Amino acid sequence: MDYRDYYGLLGLSKDASEKEIKQAYRKLARKYHPDMNPDDKASEEKFKQINEAYEVLSDPEKRKLYDQFGSEWKSWQQRGGAPEDFWQQWGQQQGAPGGGRYTYTTGPGGFGAGDVFSDFFQQLFGAYGGRGGTVRDVGDDFGGLFGGGRAGGWRQPQPRRGRNYEQPVEITLEEAYRGTARLFQIGDQRIEVSIPAGAATGTRVRVAGKGAPGAAGGSAGDLFLVIEVAPHSRFRRDGENLETTVQVDLYTALLGGEIQVPAPDGRSVLLRIPPETQNGTRFRLRGKGMPVLGRPSEHGDLYAVVEVTLPQGLSEKERQLLEELKALRR
Repeated sequence: MDYRDYYGLLGLSKDASEKEIKQAYRKLARKYHPDMNPDDKASEEKFKQINEAYEVLSDPEKRKLYDQFGSEWKSWQQRGGAPEDFWQQWGQQQGAPGGGRYTYTTGPGGFGAGDVFSDFFQQLFGAYGGRGGTVRDVGDDFGGLFGGGRAGGWRQPQPRRGRNYEQPVEITLEEAYRGTARLFQIGDQRIEVSIPAGAATGTRVRVAGKGAPGAAGGSAGDLFLVIEVAPHSRFRRDGENLETTVQVDLYTALLGGEIQVPAPDGRSVLLRIPPETQNGTRFRLRGKGMPVLGRPSEHGDLYAVVEVTLPQGLSEKERQLLEELKALRR
């Protein structure tokens, strides 16, 4: 049974904040997720380790236990001590006569089939609540640690709901405009999750009952997809509104005319440019922006910002005419 450096797995220092832990987990979970690395056993194992580390460091009680006993276990292991001796001494320190030995079993949880938690996790956190586990009292009187109970018997914990999972998902602006879907392999199930039109960075899509299994008959947690909309080369987003830059030639800006403005649905919108339009002028195209989340029939606005382009490669005749215009303007 090997010691696992949970801070090292997430690339964090021991004084990392809750926000830093969550950010590191999201970044690594996206990188090593099985859907991003099909048939890559190394990435699958790394993904399980990352989830195990986050399970501990995101829970203040588990993190405290890990900080207290994890380093002691590492030192014990380096000295060649036997695992059972360490946990027996730990149990005695907690006031559990008979050595405080216990057994802990977990069921399937998270992404992928089988037990996703290491022996180290089970030994260190089994008595304090893992996933789908049952604690068995095998000492003469284990009540000092677990709050009483018949010696030598089984203790059935109270039903406890499983933890929620978060899974980062990146989508394009076009996908956010029309809505999209993603396939996930969760345990032995492959499910399709719909992402609604109007989703923005930070939108959370709930998939009920697809989180960690509950303990002692408790309900499973939920899976939350945390949406991130990738930057777009043409459109800038502000809520339901969009902004885009449109190039207008000098003559159209001076004399007026019509131009085509690209819209996020892939089509173009005709925009009339009035005479003497200045560079940087913003035109509002009502209802041509992003759909409103939860109300897809409603849309924000699209703003077209004029960028006047100057002609290049002037002929001699054009230069003469511009000189005449320059003189007239004086």
